[in-house]
Amino acid sequence: MKGFLEDANYSIGLLDEGATLADVIDNCIYEHTHTGKKAFYVGDLGKLVRNNIQWQNVMAPIKPFYPVKCNSTPGVLEILGTLGVGFACSSKSEMALVQDLGISPENIIYTNPCKQASQIKYAAKAGINIMTCDNDIELKKIARNHPNAKLLLHIATEDITAGEEMNMKFGTTLKNCRHLMECAKELGVQIVGVKFHVSGSCKDLQTYIHAISDARCVFDMAEEFGFKMNMLDIGGGFTGSELQLEEVNHVIRPLLDVYFPKESGVNVIAEPGCYYVSSAFTLAVNIIAKKTVEYDKLLPSGVEQTRNDDEPVFTYYINDGVYGSFASKLSEKLNTIPEVHKKYKEDEPLFASSLWGPSCDELDQIVENCLLPELSVGDWLIFDNMGSGTLGEQSTFNNYQRPLIYYMMSFSDWDEMQDAGIASDTLMKNFFFVPSCIQLSPEERFSTAA
Repeated sequence: MKGFLEDANYSIGLLDEGATLADVIDNCIYEHTHTGKKAFYVGDLGKLVRNNIQWQNVMAPIKPFYPVKCNSTPGVLEILGTLGVGFACSSKSEMALVQDLGISPENIIYTNPCKQASQIKYAAKAGINIMTCDNDIELKKIARNHPNAKLLLHIATEDITAGEEMNMKFGTTLKNCRHLMECAKELGVQIVGVKFHVSGSCKDLQTYIHAISDARCVFDMAEEFGFKMNMLDIGGGFTGSELQLEEVNHVIRPLLDVYFPKESGVNVIAEPGCYYVSSAFTLAVNIIAKKTVEYDKLLPSGVEQTRNDDEPVFTYYINDGVYGSFASKLSEKLNTIPEVHKKYKEDEPLFASSLWGPSCDELDQIVENCLLPELSVGDWLIFDNMGSGTLGEQSTFNNYQRPLIYYMMSFSDWDEMQDAGIASDTLMKNFFFVPSCIQLSPEERFSTAA
């Protein structure tokens, strides 16, 4: 079984009924323990298929446009393209990646709120016309460089709940929409719809009601200016939970039926990114160094010390960090906890521990404080839900090398694609059979690797 970096020659292992992703991780760890102990991902591409079925069951006819920046690995993009998903791109390189899959320009939108003029020209040349805009300076830039652009006005939403810090926000006000329409009319730029985005951390689903109501106001405003609007983009913020998906649908469906009914001719789209890929990828990392530290230095500020001073406290350094797979940790909380790969007794003592990346940088802290059994250099840790925000464009910090990626899919998911008639010949050439490894001894594992 071979792992491939981001190139065209990747492969997807088909697991028979006796094999599981846990077996794949065990086998990969066995291999890496003997060949260099590099960090690696295991990606369950069947999860994308299942998530897409769930989307169609709950959210249809809202068409998903996948934000490429969430995870731009070739297996993900090709599977989603085969499933008929559209793509939301934020850069020239992302547009080029999607175009290489043969995706029609009509299924690509350019969503970067701060676009470079050269990349707007690239989109124009490629026939990618739909893009977002939230201010007059951006509007004039688009008018100069893309005469056939079709704009979605990005409107702001009030989705910050009490106690949360305000992140960088994009989107214009309803009042400013009128000014932008006046400018667009003067510049001869088409406005075809509205976009808004509700953060996945937003707990108040009423935000969707306000946003859809505001969007309807913008559509009504556009009629005064003679714009024919036909698209509503409800953005991302879908966590991947079926419950959350159903809750959002329960809130927005009645309003969409009233404000944007089918006979209105308005196409409603969304940008689910984390929803598709977060739970599909697991990261395995290796401990490369270990230190014993003072407990009061490990505790977060304001936390009272409640332990025995005789207990050791450990700091572990692993072979991946915030300048690699944990880059999202610099801007948000880690939504996964480490799992120890080696077997240990249920009554084995747990110790206060922290996890750090390999850069020796003060920002390269992955987990501030957690309880783990005592580990050794060479042991492995597993992180679930690592598919979103970790596999975008590659960092160049310290010559960072992205971990190998092992793509997998169960036979049942493969059959689902076959039955749906969406498994193209181009995609199918990447599959190979992985026999069950449950009964294999360590020496026999990988003897049938592709």
